[in-house]
Amino acid sequence: MWAELAPVGRHPATGGYRRHAWTGADADCRTWFQEQAEARGLRYETDRNGNQWAWLGDPLGSDAVVTGSHLDSVPDGGAFDGPLGVVSSFAALDELRHRGAELTRPLAIANFGDEEGARFGLACVGSRLTAGQLTREAAHRLRDGDGVSLPQAMENAGYDPDAIGPDPERLARIGAFVELHVEQGRALDLTGHPVGLASAIWPHGRWRYDFAGEGNHAGTTRLADRRDPMLPYAETVLAARREAELAGAVATFGKVAVEPNGVNAIPSLVRGWLDSRAADQSALDTVVAAVEAAAREAAARQGVDLTVVRESFTPVVEFGHALRDELAKILGPGLPVLGTGAGHDAGILSAAVPTAMLFVRNPTGVSHSPAWHVVVAGVPGRGVRDAGGVAHEQ
Repeated sequence: MWAELAPVGRHPATGGYRRHAWTGADADCRTWFQEQAEARGLRYETDRNGNQWAWLGDPLGSDAVVTGSHLDSVPDGGAFDGPLGVVSSFAALDELRHRGAELTRPLAIANFGDEEGARFGLACVGSRLTAGQLTREAAHRLRDGDGVSLPQAMENAGYDPDAIGPDPERLARIGAFVELHVEQGRALDLTGHPVGLASAIWPHGRWRYDFAGEGNHAGTTRLADRRDPMLPYAETVLAARREAELAGAVATFGKVAVEPNGVNAIPSLVRGWLDSRAADQSALDTVVAAVEAAAREAAARQGVDLTVVRESFTPVVEFGHALRDELAKILGPGLPVLGTGAGHDAGILSAAVPTAMLFVRNPTGVSHSPAWHVVVAGVPGRGVRDAGGVAHEQ
């Protein structure tokens, strides 16, 4: 399965993956998922929000066990973020069949669409729509960097954008959803355990900062006459790091757009996106408020206008103890229970169905990168990278 997925959406120069929602690479991943389902005799379907399902047993039955993750990626993402959860689900089913297990409940493997939000700026679109946490109207307003709307992108990919929306009937048939994921840090690896359980997902969000100044000539405009939006933006980046350290949180400006983006031009607009996460809501609120205050102060000093827009937000998600405890009994005593600052479809679905997450360890702590690899089967050193930076199992 890894060999078949490896070339899909992989950038030849970076070795990273660019499997963005409703693109050709995404379509190839979806085709791969359908082929895996059909090769195993599973009943394949795509729901109204573009999420893919592979069923063993009656899809209309009740108390189903569902597992899976996503196949899309961040820009230049690693091979395992999302796909590991999907590949492992198919592999687990193969193992159950090999053992001759007889299932008494429906089982489904799922691929949720647009989990990373790399194209339209909002994470977990497929699961948010299904759970009713994103309205059809709000989804239709989403645009990518080229101005293409989500409805246009879905229609171009052969899906009906007018059909999207909440799917409570489907969620009501799910008795448990378990998502396996590589831990996106080193906390689990440092414990020495190969597998851990998620306790909670930190509250997190994305904020867009628009610094509007005055475009001008970089060589002829006196420093005293400038309204350069790059200066308050730079101060805000530093403020985000400072405030995150003070609060024990994280804050990152990882995306920036500059207009007119010329070497010899003072920018007229600098637009940056803040990603901030914390272990609790109070700490997150403190960081976000302090960063905005610093940005406004810096903008005022430079005669620059500032607009701040919260583009997305997810409150803290506490996974239910019943399902987590059941998994802990199966996996044995002393299992680490970890919080995470990364968002997942499991966090979105947890409000509607019993949900849990399993982590496997990440020895480098690197994620969202082509350098990402994993320790498999609890054996250090079995995750290896090829020349392009993609990890494979030996």
